[in-house]
Order: sequence, then structure tokens, then C-alpha cells
Amino acid sequence: MAVNSSVEKQPVDQQASGEVQAEIDTRSDGVSPMPNDVSKHNDVSKHPVASIPESTLSLADIERKRSHPALWLAYALLVIAAIVVPYWWGRAIAVNDTQWLLDNLSALEPRGAAFVAWTVTLIAVSGLGLLVVDAHRRLWGAVFVIGLAAEQLIAGLCILKIDFWYATYVVYGESSALANAANLGIISVGIGVAVFAVLWVGLLVTIKKESPLNVLTRSWASFILFFVIETIALLVVMFGGLLTLVPGFNL
Repeated sequence: MAVNSSVEKQPVDQQASGEVQAEIDTRSDGVSPMPNDVSKHNDVSKHPVASIPESTLSLADIERKRSHPALWLAYALLVIAAIVVPYWWGRAIAVNDTQWLLDNLSALEPRGAAFVAWTVTLIAVSGLGLLVVDAHRRLWGAVFVIGLAAEQLIAGLCILKIDFWYATYVVYGESSALANAANLGIISVGIGVAVFAVLWVGLLVTIKKESPLNVLTRSWASFILFFVIETIALLVVMFGGLLTLVPGFNL
């Protein structure tokens, strides 16, 4: 019986010594062995080559580089030129070539002059709005500048200023109805923009986010509201009696 017990103890001692050897190997290597050699296939998180290049630029430097400040400065100068040059050019034509201007515009009625001025000004304002909210900034930036230059040319031809009613009578005399109508068309767009801004801000403040009426604050609904207000302003000018005012009467 003693022999059998010694034989039975020998495999147990060998197993124990194997566990001790494995523990020693683990402590020396720092990594415990994994079954079926799984560690050889776990290469998912290894990146031998960096996918993001190193850079000394900060996030603010990158955003500043993408903003193109030189282009925005050039565009601002272009807008200023579109405001100043066409206005004074049209003003010079109105003062120096008054009779030539009247001869070429004699077929136009006051309502037609108001509509043309309103349309050109509306194009400029719409281009500015889309320049702010839409991604196609180059297109709408060009539309805004061209529309602004055309509006300023009309304003110069019609001597648009605070007391334009007197100024147009001095320059055009009894034929100042066209200039007055064009000025009213331009002013109506400005009044429409002011009314729209007040209504839109009021909607943002009063309508709750979960309300069904919140759809009125979306971009497409805002543009529909804007054009409705501008159309009402044009109709008031064309059919509200403003075009029949006597030249020289102070608005």
C-alpha cells in the first residue's frame, strides 16, 4: 500500500510544480499565457503608423486659416464700392443729363417704376439673407453685390434721401412722379424688412419649442412670411394712394 501511495503522489507533485513554473513565467514576462494562443491574433488596437499627422498649429490657428480673412476684407471693400459708386454715378446722371433721362423713361408709369425699384431692392435683400443662412455663399454673395449696386444706381437716379420729395421736384420738376415712385418702392422694402424682423423675433420669443406653431420659425416658413410682408408693402405703395401725392409734399 505504501508503494501505491507514493506512485499516486508523484503526478500531483508534478502538476503542482508545473503551476509554480507557470506562475514564475508570468511574473518574469508580465503577461499571463492565454489559452489557444489568442494573444497572437489580438492586433486590432495596434497602429504601427500614425494616421493623424503631427502639427504645431492650434485649433484656433486652423479655424483662422480656413476663414480666409483676406477674402472677406476684399468682399467688404467690394460691398462699399457697390454702395458708393453707383449712387453717385446715378446722381450725376440725374443732375447733368436730366432731359435725356426723362426722354428715355417717358414710357414708364409710376407704378412700373415702383415695381422695378422694389424688385431690385428685394433681390439685394434676399441675397444678403441667403448669404447668411445658405451654404452657397459665393452665389448669394454675388447676387447681393449685383442687386445692391443696381438698387444704389436707382437711388442715385431718383435722388433718394430723407427729404427726397423736395429733391426730386427740384431736379425733375413736374416729371418727378417716376422718381418718387421708385423711391417709395425702395423704402417699402426697408419697411417690410423691419416688420418681418419684429414679427420673427416675436415668434421666437412667444412660441414654445414643443408647440405645433414652431414650424413658423423654420427657414422656409420664414422666407414665405418675408415675401408675404414685402408683397403687402408693395401693394400699399402701388394702390394705397402714395403715388398720387403732389410733388413737393413732405412725407
